[in-house]
Amino acid sequence: AIGLAATFDDDLIFGVATAISDEARAKHHEAVKMGNRAQYNGLSFWTPNINIFRDPRWGRGQETYGEDPFLTSRIGIAFVKGLQGNDPKYLKVSACAKHYVVHSGPEKVRHVFNALPDERDFRETYLPAFQALVEEANVESVMCAYNRTYDEPCCGSNFLIDSILRQEWHFKGHVVSDCWALDDIWLRHKVVETRVEAAAMAAKAGVNLNCGYIYQYLPRAVDTGLITEEIVNSALKPLLRTRYKLGLFDPDELNPYSKIPKEVVNCEKHKQLALEAASKSIVLLKNKGNVLPL
Repeated sequence: AIGLAATFDDDLIFGVATAISDEARAKHHEAVKMGNRAQYNGLSFWTPNINIFRDPRWGRGQETYGEDPFLTSRIGIAFVKGLQGNDPKYLKVSACAKHYVVHSGPEKVRHVFNALPDERDFRETYLPAFQALVEEANVESVMCAYNRTYDEPCCGSNFLIDSILRQEWHFKGHVVSDCWALDDIWLRHKVVETRVEAAAMAAKAGVNLNCGYIYQYLPRAVDTGLITEEIVNSALKPLLRTRYKLGLFDPDELNPYSKIPKEVVNCEKHKQLALEAASKSIVLLKNKGNVLPL
């Protein structure tokens, strides 16, 4: 991803993402024909990572588009549009803007860190790419991060998920937790004492989907009065909407993306596109002051 950002070419990135989503659709429909509905054959893609890469100690920096909020926004928009397609009814795949928000290491403390940026840095550095992907690219999903931001776990924050994401930006898609992030709420952040309370906190904040195991405690949270059944129902609705938009409840003949042939996978055109993207990612450094070689 950081190589794609180095191209500074959002048209190219749109083409790359289009190739990815074409192959994804072809693989998905072939898998379904074989009765294979295992993980990694689906249409929910947890990409792009639009975190701002400020700390080289974070092990996933190469998965971002770098340190610049504007470049990250432009590359991210192109990537999401290429993934999700342009059909007025159906999504080609569901893209996901992650990890929301103020998240990027250092690796060792990402599950316990409390991010406290000043408001200008928060608004001008960390939020712009997420806002752009929601408002300009209509990204279908947003993934909340492991860390706390302003003392609240990101996956339990009404401020982040409801006030900003849903009310301010009018996000209509679904929110998914980072994997095991809801475990962090009680085990590492220690803002609640039990798994049941962690499940209730995330559901009330607006997390629709849990990557992990904590949401198996939602029935107990309802039974003990921590949340209502209506909250569970409201969490489910955006997930069903995403599945409808992916065409998973409709006959294939209604969905234009079901007609993408399996021959697109690793086709010559896509190989040439991969070569072009790799070539354009190369950056020439000027050896000013004889800094190089390091």
